[in-house]
Amino acid sequence: MTVKPAEPFDVPLVIDGKETPAASGRTMDIVNPATGHSIGALAAAGEADVNHAVEAAQRAFDSGVWSGLSVHERARVLNRFADLFEANIEEFYRLETLNNGRPVAETRAQISRLPQFYRYFAALALTRRSDVIPVEGPYLVYTQRVPLGVCALMTSFNHPLMILSKSLAPALATGNTVVIKPSEQTPITTLLLVRLLKQAGVPDGVVNLINGEGREAGAALAKHPDVAKIVFTGGTDVGRQIGAAAAQHFAMTTLELGGKGAVILFDDIDLDRAVNGAAFAAFIGAGQTCVCGARILVQRSIYDKFLERFRTKVESIRVGNPADASTQLGPVISARSRERILGMLDRAREAGAKLLAGGKAVPGDGFFLEATAFYDVDPDSEIGQEEVFGPVTVIMPFDDEADALRIANGTQFGLAASVWTGDVARAHRVAGKLIFGMVWVNDHHRLDPASPWGGFKNSGVGRETGVESFDQFTEPRAVTVNTSGTTADWYDNSGQPKRLN
Repeated sequence: MTVKPAEPFDVPLVIDGKETPAASGRTMDIVNPATGHSIGALAAAGEADVNHAVEAAQRAFDSGVWSGLSVHERARVLNRFADLFEANIEEFYRLETLNNGRPVAETRAQISRLPQFYRYFAALALTRRSDVIPVEGPYLVYTQRVPLGVCALMTSFNHPLMILSKSLAPALATGNTVVIKPSEQTPITTLLLVRLLKQAGVPDGVVNLINGEGREAGAALAKHPDVAKIVFTGGTDVGRQIGAAAAQHFAMTTLELGGKGAVILFDDIDLDRAVNGAAFAAFIGAGQTCVCGARILVQRSIYDKFLERFRTKVESIRVGNPADASTQLGPVISARSRERILGMLDRAREAGAKLLAGGKAVPGDGFFLEATAFYDVDPDSEIGQEEVFGPVTVIMPFDDEADALRIANGTQFGLAASVWTGDVARAHRVAGKLIFGMVWVNDHHRLDPASPWGGFKNSGVGRETGVESFDQFTEPRAVTVNTSGTTADWYDNSGQPKRLN
């Protein structure tokens, strides 16, 4: 089997260890967003393919070919896979940048950490312990954590490998089988990863790959009655639909949904550091990330100075070929996405937002937009509330801590925020009052496999990474052992019922 996908890319389905076309024979173009040109085709799965993949995963789970292995053997396979990942990491860099348009410097920084996720969860599987529970009477009660079964992992286009690894690593470490549904726009690196898992020794049927449109393949996967857990990263509206579908067969869900992250800059922070930090928060990944710094809140005493320096910073951002190591801003994912964003920018101007920098499409091939910033934005306006998912940020002044918290928390989302200050007490105080699942202090966008990742409010449910994610891929089972050597009677000597619980 060829591990590296060949160009032009032909991305099949992978079911029960076999690479196969869709049952219908239908395919979809894979487009390089930096050029707007097709770079290959993927097999577009339908409901029959989804059923086939889930059946293969269920058979593999029921057979115990993976879940029945000792935790030490599963850990060895995951560590072997992490080594293969690192051995092929230059190819991962190249393919991810080619397929989703993220600048290669950013891609390298993100993907280089992913082997650590598999090693972390392999180690956690070896060290995670069950509980012994003290109870009344001659009983020993202990818990076991058992895998759920078939898990559906549905990822988005913006960080294909990172988003997948956050859930795939704990799903496999805990003994589950999986059906992966990547974004139809960015399937190439997922195919390479699945091939390497097979090479590392993951048995056939444990990891299956379904490609195709979310409204067809994704919807069929979400409603499948044999799927025990669904992990989805994407928009809030689609997340609601998946949650409703999962509820019909009581599947567990982990949903990482929309965001409108706040970057809170207090006046005691070094101004250059504030400018650089805010730009980093806002424009990494062309703003196509739910945790980006979409709202920059600046204390009024430094507001004007910040605007002046931030304009210079934004206008200096280098837009261009994502394969060039000097590029700082790549394209958005599609022509449709760019048109949607430009429509939001037009409406923001009409609503009175003032343009600080950018605001236009970049002429030429590909789906490029200028890095864009608005200021004096009404926090309750569309651009102040709704997720743009592009290289766009808005700047708002605030007066004091209470005002900053009011603006930051005044949104339907609660995924990520950052606080920038030199006052340690203030940093902890404000972080403790932000209604967000993740808060960074004097930084942004940081992720570690040991730290839980997820949001509050309309930003989703459940957590990825950390022991929280590991446990959410299992169910606890209580085992109660009668240690007395006799069977308890139902009634005591006076004929009264005994308390049995």
